[in-house]
Formats: sequence, C-alpha cells, structure tokens
Amino acid sequence: MSTNLIIFIKKTIVTIFGLALFALGSYLSIQANVGLAPWDAFSKGLSNVLGISFGSVVIFTGVIILIADYILGEKIGVGTVLNTILIGIFTDIYISLEIIPIVENIWVGIITLLAGQTVLCIGSYFYIKNGLGCGPRDSLMVALSKRMSRVPVGLVRGLIEGSVLIIGWLLGAKIGIGTIISVFGISFILEITFKVFKFKVKDVKHDSLIDSFQYITESCKKA
Repeated sequence: MSTNLIIFIKKTIVTIFGLALFALGSYLSIQANVGLAPWDAFSKGLSNVLGISFGSVVIFTGVIILIADYILGEKIGVGTVLNTILIGIFTDIYISLEIIPIVENIWVGIITLLAGQTVLCIGSYFYIKNGLGCGPRDSLMVALSKRMSRVPVGLVRGLIEGSVLIIGWLLGAKIGIGTIISVFGISFILEITFKVFKFKVKDVKHDSLIDSFQYITESCKKA
C-alpha cells in the first residue's frame, strides 16, 4: 500500500472521529434541556412531527442540502458525504444508549450545553483539518453568500439559522436560554478551540470527490 493511500485512509479515520465528536456535542446539547441550537431545533421539530428519529431527520435534511449544494456548484468531498450520513447515525446511537439523562436543573443544563458546544467544536477541528470537504450546511452558506455578494456572510448564516430555528419552534422544539448561548457562544468557543490547536481554517484546501478518486487511483497504480 502506497504512503499517499495510507495518508488518505488516516485522514478519513480522523474525519470520522471528528464527526463522532461533533454528534456527541450535539447530543449533549439536546440532553442539556435548556433550549436547542437552530439546526438541532429544526431536526427535533421534524422528528416530533414525522415520528422518526432525530438522526434520520439530520441525514434526510443533509441529503437534500447536499443536492442543493451540488446544483449551486459547490465542491462536494468525501468529508461532505461522511458528514451528511454519519452525524445523524452517531447521534441516534448516543440517544439509544442513553449515556446521559435529560438534565432537569437549569444551571447543570447550561454547563452540559457548554460542554456539548466545546466537544462539538473539537469535533469540527478534527473534521475540517483534513480537507476532505465542508459539511453540507456550511457549503450551503458559502453558496448563498457567493450569490448574494453584497450581503455579509454573517447575515446569510443568520438568515439560514433564523429560518430553521423558527420552523423548529413552530414544530414544537424547545427554545430557551440554551438557544441564545448556542447562537452567540458557538463562534467564541470555536475560535478558542482553533487557537488552542493552532489551527487556521483559511489555510485548509478541500478536495472534491473527483480529487480524492484520482488521488486513490494514482496511489493504487504506484503500489
């Protein structure tokens, strides 16, 4: 097996590990019971209405967004596909294992939420640093930002997350102080996490599915 192929396999394994951490962070945020983040609220609301698992909604939504990303011309990578599928699967596994009970105390809930957000951000680091493709929701934000060049990217993200939050709330998802913490605190926690790991996200070059396929094919030929 060639060195390049081994590197690709290691990147894929680390990416999967990062997605498992990301899902664990999302699970902790749900169990905190102090209010859901926008996309979690959307998924939880649909889960309640449709009677299917939270993870199934995450996967279904991810696939729809992935198709939209492709139509809008965004780069789809191995990591993008893994993100679409695995976060939902991992979250359902954590929910089924009942690792942590639903928190009833608001202060313990806030601590649990912050712990979840931290774990989620660490997972994002392990996932993003390998350059195997952005998540479908991040790609959607980028795609819409390109088409609304005069609108700040922060506003684009706000419009997207604001919309899914309202939908989730209308579908019965819990909105509370945790929602505010999630919306305004995640960027701060993410920035600190990246600084701790000395990671500059702008330096990462993401590979598309075609790039990865060519990479694997060339590595196999050299083996």
